[in-house]
Amino acid sequence: MRRFLGTILLVHCMATYGQLPTEVKPQKNLVPNGSFENYRRKSSDVRRAIPWRQIETIDYYHNPLKNDTTADKGAFQGNCYTGFRFRKKYKEFLQVRLVESLHRGTIYEFSMEVRLAFWSTSVLRSFGALFSKGGYRAPKDVDRANMVDTVFSKGGLHNNYKWITVKGFYKADGGEKYLTIGNFSPVIKKDMVRINVFKFGPKESYYFVDDIKLVKAKKFEEVIAMERVGPNYQEEGEDSTLEIKNDIKVGDKVMLNNIFFVNGKYYLLPESFVELNKLAHYLLKNPDLEIQINGHSDNVGLSFMNQRVSELRAREVFEYLIKKGVQNKLYFKGFGSALPIASNSTEEGRAKNRRVEFEIIKK
Repeated sequence: MRRFLGTILLVHCMATYGQLPTEVKPQKNLVPNGSFENYRRKSSDVRRAIPWRQIETIDYYHNPLKNDTTADKGAFQGNCYTGFRFRKKYKEFLQVRLVESLHRGTIYEFSMEVRLAFWSTSVLRSFGALFSKGGYRAPKDVDRANMVDTVFSKGGLHNNYKWITVKGFYKADGGEKYLTIGNFSPVIKKDMVRINVFKFGPKESYYFVDDIKLVKAKKFEEVIAMERVGPNYQEEGEDSTLEIKNDIKVGDKVMLNNIFFVNGKYYLLPESFVELNKLAHYLLKNPDLEIQINGHSDNVGLSFMNQRVSELRAREVFEYLIKKGVQNKLYFKGFGSALPIASNSTEEGRAKNRRVEFEIIKK
């Protein structure tokens, strides 16, 4: 009976044309970096958009294409977005590990923004999402009951090159850890519809994708408990030194005291998670904040090595926050030993200089 109910829910998935989402209280998005705004560095490689992974080659954009003259050119929101290419014997997928595993019997609402590229010669009849425990590797991993898909028997996903909201509900089996985006038709060429039947040549469907979300579906639940940020999250008042002022302003810096790394390396130790989970929770409650993670070192050793380690430690904190579901715009930077806060002539002073902090960039 549970499997049949899941199928009914899939029938209710939809594609909404030309509508922006209604403003509601923000919910925790279980898709990390769902808008692709956070990245290690600017690159066309989508793997720089932590923690996304590609199957074949997904394009990654930071600006509108210069030759795109359509009304909705560029990203749906922000600056970054992705691109999927489909041909008669070729298709691409984008995959990510969710912030947390899905809970059995819980109903989730999935949505993403999709837009057909102006140079496409054909459109797809279906484009959707697969939820799985081990990720997608081959067609045998596809179970239609574990999908939110949008299917058109006639025509396809077009909407005059404007953004389309692909949206639907999914009842979890329990334990699903991965989300995969793409076209899951067994034979891709049968799922492609030529835009101009009088124009010959190779078929290609190219879609931009942005703003991917997965949240608990409120209207299906009697009670929504406050989401905790991982198993090590602690409530206010429990042991943690993170103190953030209510009147914090742009330019202010906040020290992250209980952050520990492997000696001489940049790998986070588990003792750091309490402090970082509290920071993640703060950012989830303040989604408009933009912060920069700053890494610092003492002056022992070679300066270029100190610079490198301080940057890698800042990056490690940056990636941890993203994987915990933080959707805020984040940056990271290493300063090496350039900005000491204590004397490097004593061990106590050097310990203070080996620090990680976050700085308010935009409020």
